[in-house]
Amino acid sequence: MMSGPVLFLSLLALIGLVAKNTSLIIAAGSLLLLKATGIDEKVFPYLQSKGINIGVTIITIAVLVPIANGSIGFKELGAAVKSPVAWIALGSGIAVALIAKSGLTLLAKDPHITTALVFGTILAVSLFKGIAVGPLIGAGIAFMFMKLFEFIR
Repeated sequence: MMSGPVLFLSLLALIGLVAKNTSLIIAAGSLLLLKATGIDEKVFPYLQSKGINIGVTIITIAVLVPIANGSIGFKELGAAVKSPVAWIALGSGIAVALIAKSGLTLLAKDPHITTALVFGTILAVSLFKGIAVGPLIGAGIAFMFMKLFEFIR
């Protein structure tokens, strides 16, 4: 008989297959493989504590590739600061980073909220073809709405 976590991960992998979401398939499959090899007890705590930082680092590397390969340089930066769209993007980048910071605060204070955030991310990825970068931002948005709710009450 399959354990609860194996069954749940298998279901998520199946949802990934049906939804044609490679990221979900790879994530669930990798975790199933780690469990099957028995190294999950050593690897999972590390992934749980450092995984988001590793993921953010990989995303940052991907974003910086155009600078590294010369597609974006100082000339493009100078042109971008003259564009209203670039200023909106700059403000959005700042806002997202601050929202994510609030998300870390919420997750540290109320770790049980992670379940709802992960489930929401899974739903968005599998049903709406979303991208699974949202738990930190989702926690930050939840934190902002919680503070707004407290303020209104």
